[in-house]
Amino acid sequence: MLCEKCHKNTATTHIKTVINGVVTEKNLCGFCAAAEGYSQFANNSFASMLASMFGNELATGTIKETRCSCCGTAFSDIAETGKMGCSECYATFKDRLLPYLRRLHGTTEHTGKRLNSVGAGLVAVSEESKIEQLRTQLLEAIKAEEFEKAAVLRDEIKSLEEGEQK
Repeated sequence: MLCEKCHKNTATTHIKTVINGVVTEKNLCGFCAAAEGYSQFANNSFASMLASMFGNELATGTIKETRCSCCGTAFSDIAETGKMGCSECYATFKDRLLPYLRRLHGTTEHTGKRLNSVGAGLVAVSEESKIEQLRTQLLEAIKAEEFEKAAVLRDEIKSLEEGEQK
């Protein structure tokens, strides 16, 4: 596909914009994209994208970015690296992290295994957390297109829920 601006080079940058519900697409070569100012996304950094959207106010410090009171990590640092600075970051950035966690794991509640107090083995999982685990497995089965397994999980969830209501 040729660049829509110069009609000489191969288009390597594809820009899609939606303004008031109207979608427009541009297919540009690297030179024309740079000439129109699209080269600033070259490093695919979340922070650089935010900086460009807010007129670089975030980078210049005119907008004060929230930082973790314990380790000093900013949300842009977490978005860029994918790593928390400390356990307090979860509380500090909870409102921003929950949508990502829900989308990634299907739930925001931890459903891992727990040891009993004497350390003799794993504690039986409660009915409620068992249902949550089954729902997570159901979503994974649907994503993997394992519909027979998904039907079995669905039926098991339904029977557990009906047992809770009795």
